[in-house]
Amino acid sequence: MSEPLGSDAAKLLASALDQLVPARDDGRLPGAGALGLAEFVAQAASRDPELRGALAELLAGLAADGFAALEPAAQTASLERLSQAAPGAFRQLVVHAYRGYYCHPRVVEALGLEPRPPFPKGYAVAPTDFSILDPVRRREKLYRDC
Repeated sequence: MSEPLGSDAAKLLASALDQLVPARDDGRLPGAGALGLAEFVAQAASRDPELRGALAELLAGLAADGFAALEPAAQTASLERLSQAAPGAFRQLVVHAYRGYYCHPRVVEALGLEPRPPFPKGYAVAPTDFSILDPVRRREKLYRDC
């Protein structure tokens, strides 16, 4: 899975992501799959061999269940079975789904936040009082020179 997902795999993953993070009934927040996060997860997997293996395992499990053709309640049950069968892989998918979802500009704006990095506007940080390190600096050396 070092290349982008094929269209069938992307649709399958998007359906699963929509079950993990569904759209809100009021329409303010879309589902994770509808935001295009299948591509986000696939890109992350292309950089991380562990995630790549986990994603391949999950997609194989979803395909074996016929996930795409299932009704939403059956899709949820399929994901629950998969989370029990491959908890580590499932956990990685959830983490990447949440990471992509809650960093997406559309979601950030819907939550009433500015879609920007915390800096340069940043957050107020109190100046550091480096004098608290004085006791450590006065200690004798705890290591030997090589």
